[in-house]
Amino acid sequence: MSITVSRQDPRYLTLRKGNNLRFPSTEADGPASIVVCQNADDLAEALQKTVKAGLRPTIRSGGHCYEDFVANNPGGAILDVSLLNGFDASGSGHTYKIGTGMRLGDAYSELYKQYGVTFPGGSCYGVAAGGHISGGGYGVLSRLHGLTVDWLSAVDILTVDASGNVVKRRVDATHDADLFRACRGAGGGNFGVIAAYYFDKMPIAPREVIGVNMAFPWEDMTPERFEAIITTYGHYFETRGKDPDTWGMFTFLGLSHRSSGRINISVQFCNPDGTCNDLAPLNEFVDLFQPCKPVVAKTEPMEARHTPAAGKSEIVTKPDGTPLPCSGPHMMNRQPWFDATVRGGFGGGTRAKYKSSYMKRTFTSYEAKVIYKHLNRTFPGAEVGGVLAVDSYGGAVNKPGLAESTSIPQRASILKLQFQTYWRKPEEDAAHIQWLHDFYSELYSGPEVDEKHRGTPYWGEYYEGCYINYPDADMLAYDFWPQLYYGEGELYPFLQSVKKRYDSNNIFHHSMSIRP
Repeated sequence: MSITVSRQDPRYLTLRKGNNLRFPSTEADGPASIVVCQNADDLAEALQKTVKAGLRPTIRSGGHCYEDFVANNPGGAILDVSLLNGFDASGSGHTYKIGTGMRLGDAYSELYKQYGVTFPGGSCYGVAAGGHISGGGYGVLSRLHGLTVDWLSAVDILTVDASGNVVKRRVDATHDADLFRACRGAGGGNFGVIAAYYFDKMPIAPREVIGVNMAFPWEDMTPERFEAIITTYGHYFETRGKDPDTWGMFTFLGLSHRSSGRINISVQFCNPDGTCNDLAPLNEFVDLFQPCKPVVAKTEPMEARHTPAAGKSEIVTKPDGTPLPCSGPHMMNRQPWFDATVRGGFGGGTRAKYKSSYMKRTFTSYEAKVIYKHLNRTFPGAEVGGVLAVDSYGGAVNKPGLAESTSIPQRASILKLQFQTYWRKPEEDAAHIQWLHDFYSELYSGPEVDEKHRGTPYWGEYYEGCYINYPDADMLAYDFWPQLYYGEGELYPFLQSVKKRYDSNNIFHHSMSIRP
């Protein structure tokens, strides 16, 4: 039985908010109620009541939507599906099931313990499967195994027909195939309410991984050194990183604001067979940065974490017995994949703003200068301090044909960027939002961008637009915003046709939803 939390309920103030505390924007923007559903039947009943009452339903699984698509729903109802976290696929005809409310960390744990498999989802383990998978979620194993939607076999979804009746559907490649494809990457809140995901196959979990961290202090950073770091990083994935023996390496370049004290590169590595028997690709990557003078990152001692059976960290060596550069107890550790993947993550509600882009080439000199400039910029009266997170991409994600069977068209990029800024005080909203706006706009106003698309990473030789799971309402200022997220081809018109067929009354909508 579902649980309705009204404005008078003491739980309301907590449950009306997601992870981004900017929303609801005002008290009046909050929903009239939050309906906590415990199973798929609850969900269908709650959705029917909401539609019949003429109210707008918005859907929340983990509460990590970056914009106001869920929490800003004045007079409407948030349907909370976080308790739809079932894992039993019995009777479905499929091997694995992940309920839409299941957190990624719990999914990894269940899949590993029960079956020894995993899926290439994200590294923020508090994020729930609902929005993550439907928007084409990716993570540290995506270069090796592709995107979550590349493995998806079927979806349980509730739609609303033209007469306002809720319809339960299980969609796959042969049943409502158009809707199934739309659920494979177009993003949540567009076509209906997803209750569960099914998979026939999933990748075997790696046996072990190796982690490396390299830090570069801001105190002795120069523009030249900064450019060398980020262009070396990008060039690797534009060239050597396309080779299959490197696909087990996922890297994170954290270009943090000067106020953080440093920028860093983190690496998780395994060979394609799930072992760490051949460290040559890892050694090669780390060696590239020695001229940039990395230092040991000041992180907690690895001895305090789950490490090898001996309970101590290893200093990993090259074949000749010499230590791998930058290795040491605080820098590198070999550990079981399960420990590295499930016992981690981050989260916590703050006020935040995000942007994104896909890159097909390494950073240009112009881009390096702009990034350096804004990571050193300050605002009087506000502690502006964000990060440009540059994730390695490509590998198995870019295998031919995947764009045609999913709704993720970005299949040629080698880097994926997420621009982030976080703060606590509402009075600092303007400064943080302005910092990120200026940063992004100038970065994509260089010689690589034509006049019409200035200020955006529009599709071309260098970029492949933006990621719908990192939505940015600022892009609505451009009449070509759908193409930024869905490409210039047939995908967006196809998604519009799906919208018209399955949600002709536009029940499921927000500022960046598919237009009917």
